[in-house]
Amino acid sequence: MDQQKLRTLVFEKTGVRIDIDDPVFAVVALNEAVLAEAVERHVALLDAATRELAVQAQGLRESGAICRCTQGAARPAAPDRRSIALALGAAVLGALLVLLGQALLK
Repeated sequence: MDQQKLRTLVFEKTGVRIDIDDPVFAVVALNEAVLAEAVERHVALLDAATRELAVQAQGLRESGAICRCTQGAARPAAPDRRSIALALGAAVLGALLVLLGQALLK
């Protein structure tokens, strides 16, 4: 924690000057400690969940329910001009409806 940087930030946002030995820095340090502990707990939970998912995925691969390989997999078809035009028309119509609704509500 860079106290000078925090002092400058507080002054820029509020116009209040605080000293380096102001008790607010104790609150900031306490906040950092609590936040670090919470982040460590969440990281541990995410790691455990990731390991559990990896075990489940491995089980599905071994059972043949899913295939690990992706080579030769079918690629999704590229959108044709008709679907692009339809999407564009829907977007324009939606924008017009929004503008008309705003005009009516004024």
